[in-house]
Amino acid sequence: MQPEPASPLVRLDRWLCAARVFKSRTLAAAACGAGHVSVNGRAVRASHAVKVGDEVRAKPPRGPVVLIVIRLADKRLSPKDAVLLYEDRSPPPPPDDPVFRRERGSGRPTKADRRKLDKMRRW
Repeated sequence: MQPEPASPLVRLDRWLCAARVFKSRTLAAAACGAGHVSVNGRAVRASHAVKVGDEVRAKPPRGPVVLIVIRLADKRLSPKDAVLLYEDRSPPPPPDDPVFRRERGSGRPTKADRRKLDKMRRW
């Protein structure tokens, strides 16, 4: 694992990339700009400096994450080293069980079936 940077602060987009929350620094910066990342409960820009002890909430494509910063890094690390940068307090993923099921081969959905499907998709 690379040593911590000389400065006790690191840009948020660099840390998110180093911790492998986002695949690239560009995606991390775009998420910050869209308001999908907050530090200590405040939506922040990509240039915000994070420090040890900060709580970072993000919405990457894999689902919402809540991380407590334990170490700082500004370069992308290997997956096993990246896990050492944070304490994961993310909520468990939602169950994959769909709310509405139809029997295979049951034909075209009825109007009531379609309404149930639409209701499920809007949730």
